[in-house]
Amino acid sequence: MHPLGIFEAAMIFPNPAGSISLKVEFVVMDNCTSQHFILGNDYSNIYGIDINNHKRQKFAFPPEEREITFIGQIKNVNKEKFVSDKLIEAQISTKPTLEIKEELIEVLFQYREAFASDNKTLGAIKGHEVEIMHNVERLYPPLLRRSAYPASPRAREALESQIHEIIKLGVLRKIVHNEEVEVTTPVIINLHKDKSRMVGDFRALNTYTIPERYSIPRIHESLTQLSKGKFITSMDALEGFHQNFLTPHARKLLRIIAHCGIYE
Repeated sequence: MHPLGIFEAAMIFPNPAGSISLKVEFVVMDNCTSQHFILGNDYSNIYGIDINNHKRQKFAFPPEEREITFIGQIKNVNKEKFVSDKLIEAQISTKPTLEIKEELIEVLFQYREAFASDNKTLGAIKGHEVEIMHNVERLYPPLLRRSAYPASPRAREALESQIHEIIKLGVLRKIVHNEEVEVTTPVIINLHKDKSRMVGDFRALNTYTIPERYSIPRIHESLTQLSKGKFITSMDALEGFHQNFLTPHARKLLRIIAHCGIYE
């Protein structure tokens, strides 16, 4: 259930003590039953108003008729909320015309699912799963079953905080005791003043991984393709590496281990 738009209408309620003029906002909902007050024709008839339900609706104060005049155009509530909430930090250049800005906002609104929200702080690349191909079959070499690295109390606290944060994002889950574990990679924490970062030591796994081979475009070719562009847009993905879906097989190979447990 979501609103399609809002329009405003000027309404007049005649009364012996004096007519009442109101500016009323109507919310157009998408196929739903409203529990709010509905100003219907029966209610209007109490005040001597009749609304003819045809293409050109009119107020009817017998014997005369007056057309309904709207004082506001249909507004897309969802788009307005998207602009005020999601694009509040967007820095759009002042050079483009108003028409170009509207086209840009329309494109951003069309792909609004790519933006984070209060309920969904992390996006995901849909329709693609990353697979890891390895050059060894089970049983896996003991080198791939690693133990957790020793860590100082400060590093342990930072690791636990980082892991808890990633679990809240829905990226990690803790492996329970009855699950079979064949491959684990130890993690360390890079401590920084601003923000610490957890890093996995995947050197052992990389030894048994078949690298993907794809050509990287040359810089001058990329610049040539951009030569006809009028505007350049820069967008930053929050935790971009965490937005890739993994196949079930790849998830088992990328399990990490710390002093507080094993995670996938």
